Formats: sequence, structure tokens, C-alpha cells
Amino acid sequence: MTLCQLSGVSSREDAVRDHIRREAEPYADTIREDVLGNLIVFKKGERSTGEKLMLAAHMDEVGLMIRSVTDEGYLKFYTVGGIDRRVLIGKKVLVGDAAIPGIIGLKAYHLVGKEEEKRVPKLSEYYIDIGGESADEVKALVRPGDVAVFDSSPTLFGEGLLMGKALDDRIGCGVLLEILARPLPMDCTFVFTVQEEVGTRGAFGAAFSVQPEIALVVEGTTAADLPWLESHQQVCSPGKGPVLPFMDGGTVYDRGLFELLRQLAEQSGIPWQTKHFIAGGTDASAIHTTGAGVRVAGISAAVRYLHTPNSVASLQDYENMVKLTYEFMVAIATSC
Repeated sequence: MTLCQLSGVSSREDAVRDHIRREAEPYADTIREDVLGNLIVFKKGERSTGEKLMLAAHMDEVGLMIRSVTDEGYLKFYTVGGIDRRVLIGKKVLVGDAAIPGIIGLKAYHLVGKEEEKRVPKLSEYYIDIGGESADEVKALVRPGDVAVFDSSPTLFGEGLLMGKALDDRIGCGVLLEILARPLPMDCTFVFTVQEEVGTRGAFGAAFSVQPEIALVVEGTTAADLPWLESHQQVCSPGKGPVLPFMDGGTVYDRGLFELLRQLAEQSGIPWQTKHFIAGGTDASAIHTTGAGVRVAGISAAVRYLHTPNSVASLQDYENMVKLTYEFMVAIATSC
């Protein structure tokens, strides 16, 4: 839950990286940060095999970037990563390094015409109000290029569900940290990447540096288990086990590794699911085309309301992701 509270909009992952470094240091043999900001952690295992294994999860989250201050002292912004404009109105945010409280505003509903009511507002119509009384006052606090992050606290609710921001992909970061703390069956490089939400930019450089032969990407993925959707449209559901993708919008995953994950899950009694709708992408799209090519597999958590202030995931899915990831490592170590 601590990971979800940290601010880490793409290109500003510092707080998340610092926390992960502190958590990783007691268990790592080496830790380094590359020029893009990826955190690359190496730990020796029981075996130094011929196969170089990399586990990857991204640190960044979607957010907003300030582009200007209006004469009235309001902040205009761009989105960083894929955010549905419909979820923005009235949401609390924290702006800049000083985490200045703000709220996303829009024209009052009683001023909206009938034609306007039928469309999603343009991004240019939104603004952030930080309570400033003048443009000069606001400009002294916030500059273009500063980022704003959703202001929400992680909460446990329902039957084993977690609600909060940035579950994509602090879930993956948490899984990697748990694996890192265990004795490993083989040498492994753990990569916590930057700027995944704006085009898997960090993963390419990290994979080029590490030069793995096998990579496992641990992610959060879109759930759409809404009651009015047909079953084939529901993609995947929290609580039904880790999601094992065979393809998405950026990657066709290695068939042998997909089958290995499926077999391991079934042999261990771990429920699993796959996506019924092909969309989106992960760091795998950058990793698998790096160098001479990399065999890639994925394990994801089904997350409702992805890229919003309050996403929802299952704690049992998380525990099963940790278990399946470790068993995958054991299987790779044994086969080498």
C-alpha cells in the first residue's frame, strides 16, 4: 500500500525509485540507476545458469503535466499517459514537488448547453484550481513542466479488494520486491522501469543494457467485468487469478513460456485467466525486440478502473502472482 501512495508520474519516478532502492538494498548484490532512471537490481541465486533472466515492472503512473497559468491563476495541463477525460472533473490532485493540493475544474453543469451535454469535454476546457488569488501568486508556486498526481489513499474494501491509485504497476513492483527478498533458485536481474505509460521508453534502454535471454513482465491490466457486457467483452476479472497474456497490442508472447506459466499454475492449483480482448501493451513490446531478441512472458493483475484515482484489484490475485512468479523462476533454473 505504501507504493500506491507514492507519486511517480512518468519521468518523475524519483520517490518510487528511492523507496524501492531502500527496500532492495538489504537483498541485492548490485544496484544501479541508468541515465533514464531505470533501477536495475542484480541478485545471485543458487545457480548461475546459461540463461539470463530478467523480471520487469514499471514504476511510473499516469498523471498530468502543467503547461500554463491563466490570468485568473488556474493551471492548464496535458495528460501524461492514457487518461479518460471523463474521470477528471472534480478530482483532487497534488501539484509539483511541494504536493500542493488542487482540484480539477470544469464549467459548472448549469451553464452547459444541450449540445455540450452530449460530448466529452475537450482537455483544453479543464483546469486545476489550487486556490490562488492571482496569476503571479500561482506562478511563484507552480511552473510549466511540473506534474500533478491524483490524490487518493489506498483502501481495503469488499472481499479482499484493494482500492487506490497507481495499481498499474505498483502491483508489479511489489511482486518483484517480495521475490527479491527470498533465496533465489538462479541469478536474476530485477528491473524497475520508467516511462512505461508514455510508450515503454525506459524498458528498451534497460533491456539493451541487461541483455536478457528471458524476461517476465509483471503488470496490471485492464479488467472490464461489468454486468451489462457480454462475457467475450469482459477481458478479465479481479479475483479470478493472475492474467497470462498470449498477445496484446504490442507483443505476441513466447508460446513456450506462456505454456510453462499455464502448466505451473494448473499444477500448483493457482487459478489463472487470460484476456478475452486484445488491446493495450506492456514493457514486453520494447523488451522482446531488443538486441538479438528476447523471449518474453507476462503475468498481470486484473485491475478495474485502470488509470483512475481509484483502481481496484484483488489481494488474492497479488499473492498468486508472487507464487507463480517464483515457480516460474524455479522452472527456468531447473531447465537450464
